[in-house]
Amino acid sequence: MERTQKVALGSVGVGLVVLGLKFAAYWLTGSIALYSDALETTINVVAAGAAFVALGVSAQPADSNHPYGHHKAEYFSAVFEGVLVVVAALSIFHSAYLGFLAPKPLDAPLEGLAINAGASVLNGVWASLLLLWGRRWRSPALIADGRHVLTDVVTSAGVLVGVALVWATGWLALDSIVAALVGANVLWSGYKMVREGAAGLMDEAPPPEMVARIKELIGHNAAGAIEAHDVRTRHAGRMTFIEFHLVVPGDIRVAEAHEICDRIEAALKTDMDGEALITIHVEPEAKAKLSGVPVL
Repeated sequence: MERTQKVALGSVGVGLVVLGLKFAAYWLTGSIALYSDALETTINVVAAGAAFVALGVSAQPADSNHPYGHHKAEYFSAVFEGVLVVVAALSIFHSAYLGFLAPKPLDAPLEGLAINAGASVLNGVWASLLLLWGRRWRSPALIADGRHVLTDVVTSAGVLVGVALVWATGWLALDSIVAALVGANVLWSGYKMVREGAAGLMDEAPPPEMVARIKELIGHNAAGAIEAHDVRTRHAGRMTFIEFHLVVPGDIRVAEAHEICDRIEAALKTDMDGEALITIHVEPEAKAKLSGVPVL
């Protein structure tokens, strides 16, 4: 089992603990706002399970049916998680509406708030670790999971303040208002997850700074060539696909051109921790466009 899969499995365990605590807080208080917070955590657990499955699929090596590997499976996880978040938001809106029509006083608010606060602290620590590991290992599934859990933490903070105000002021309708605000925040988070997952499935280009870094590495490690042009790159999970045309002198030997390609590939893979698949098309100098990456 890869490290990303272990983290995803750990996320399921943490999510179940947090879910139990939050539903206990809702059960003690009867607060719709705390119910909405617990419902979002339910989605966290389901989404973490989906991420675990997706990471297992993405770790499979390339085969005859998938010659480029299974890396995009992580994007399906991100889109699936985003859709679940949107569904949770709609359910929260429904509960908030019913609660606004028939508000109820809170039971045991102090105990419920304390339990929910403890769950939020645990969630906050785990969200930070997920984002750290997801960025370090370039895993869209872990990053999406971390952002979702972080959204849950922010939501919980707002809920805690809102429920405390309901308790302090006796304004029962505020409980439903807070729940509706939670739903709006969750809905926005779900939209962003779907958008980012869809961008990966559509082979959207990496950030400009990463593209610039790739071109810089090509230019600094292509001594003996003339230029590189038509540089294209995309992400698929942890893997970065890079392809470009390398223009070399017309009288250069094949072995020499191959050595230049090997040097460029080694530099790119070292910079990306080996998570790169590089395709280089060698061309004679007559094909130079004089507008590509200059060799430094």
